[in-house]
Amino acid sequence: MPQNLLEQLRKYTVVVADTGDMEAMEQFHPQDATTNPSLITAAAQMPQYQAIVDAVLKAAHDELGDSASDKDVANLAFKRLAIEFGKKILAIIPGRVSTEVDARLSYDTQATIAQARSIIGMYDKAGIGHERVLIKIASTWEGIRAAEVLEKEGIHCNLTLLFGVHQAIAAADAGATLISPFVGRILDWYKKDTGKDYTGADDPGVQSVTRVYNYFKKFGYKTVVMGASFRNIGEISELAGCDLLTISPHLLGELESTQGDLPRKLDPEKAKAQTIERIHVDKATFDRMHAEDRMATDKLKEGIEGFSAALVKLENLLASRLAELESRTPTTV
Repeated sequence: MPQNLLEQLRKYTVVVADTGDMEAMEQFHPQDATTNPSLITAAAQMPQYQAIVDAVLKAAHDELGDSASDKDVANLAFKRLAIEFGKKILAIIPGRVSTEVDARLSYDTQATIAQARSIIGMYDKAGIGHERVLIKIASTWEGIRAAEVLEKEGIHCNLTLLFGVHQAIAAADAGATLISPFVGRILDWYKKDTGKDYTGADDPGVQSVTRVYNYFKKFGYKTVVMGASFRNIGEISELAGCDLLTISPHLLGELESTQGDLPRKLDPEKAKAQTIERIHVDKATFDRMHAEDRMATDKLKEGIEGFSAALVKLENLLASRLAELESRTPTTV
């Protein structure tokens, strides 16, 4: 009996669910799961997860006391909501969950380190080991430096919003556990910039991840590559063999319902046989390469701003929900 594309992909690649929706995880049985502020915000608005939101709000209110403003309670609650979703997700999947540091800290190394330690501390209190959590940090120079410190402490990091090879190499040199190059967002930029459409191996997002994967395997980096942000299953098919791929429920469903042959495209032995020039990435080189890469410059800035906006939306949503709960029961939350 022929296998669907998802079954074949699992032979070469660890499949990760890119969602905050636990029902989707139960449906597709991914090894790992990733979340981000936009996904957590979307999940927090789903009726089936209101009990989680309300419990987090109540705990934050109880901790801060009746004199705290709704804004202060919501601010504390939003920091904990991702951990609560993470805990629920880890009860479903066998592997790891990625939980993101506040995107508004992306250019502050020390604040990123502090929040990462806080996140891990909350997982520790829940009895969840470090091996099951990845801290997501934006791939700025400052974020990469934070990851370097955290990795030495045994806190594993996922460097996200990654668009250029300079970001990838700097992250690997820093000892990051995993990087998440954004395939679809790279494609979006080139389509808008050139007015062209791209398919298959011509997709610039596919080409970028392929280059990074081959570079890592050629030079023996332990950092693994997790392609992210896909626009279609063609991109996923072209990256079959990548260490991990994090895929939305919609595209997981499309892969599962599609029959056909899915050959392996990325292979470590083939990568090792290639002639690839090694690049030393210090801060000056990072800054120069980033400035020269218009796509990476635009998309990193846009990504940080987008995730920051999602956090503001989530804070406002939590404040509104808190006010609604208080209006129902004035003396308690």
